[in-house]
Amino acid sequence: MAAMAETPPTMTRTRPNILITGTPGAGKTNTSSMVAERTGLRHVECSELVKSEGCHEGWDEGFQSYTLDEDKLCDVLEPMMAEGGNVVDFHSCDFFPERWFDLVLVLTCDNTALYDRLVERGYAAKKVEENVQCEIMQVILQEAKESYAEEVVHQVTSDTIDDMESNVNRVAQWMEQW
Repeated sequence: MAAMAETPPTMTRTRPNILITGTPGAGKTNTSSMVAERTGLRHVECSELVKSEGCHEGWDEGFQSYTLDEDKLCDVLEPMMAEGGNVVDFHSCDFFPERWFDLVLVLTCDNTALYDRLVERGYAAKKVEENVQCEIMQVILQEAKESYAEEVVHQVTSDTIDDMESNVNRVAQWMEQW
């Protein structure tokens, strides 16, 4: 991984915002929780906000998930993001404003491990297949690279607990320099 950007952007925030994204099952929630615990940042689990704040257009029976209302989720997040100090955890990233994030980590995962994790969660076969295909095609990584400045996007492996711990350590080191 290339060196993470070391200087803060010219904003009024005193603490950074970090986006941790990747295919469902890649380890976003665990990594985000560990980063928040280690750095004192607030963990913002977008999938929970979608449910609790009604940031959706209803339930999709085929995918066994809510259909996201991107505008409503952004409206809910805006005050938190302006304040700074957040670790945002979500499987999509191309609709968030670029100005919100100082660091974007894209977690990638071995396809077999990802498949096993999704099956263990009880995901429907259609959902497992689509998510594994997204990982193979690196859809989330491509979205991040197209949506954010090159220097803030970092692809990291998230196959094992050791990988997660290494990623958390790197974020903590980056935070010390921000």
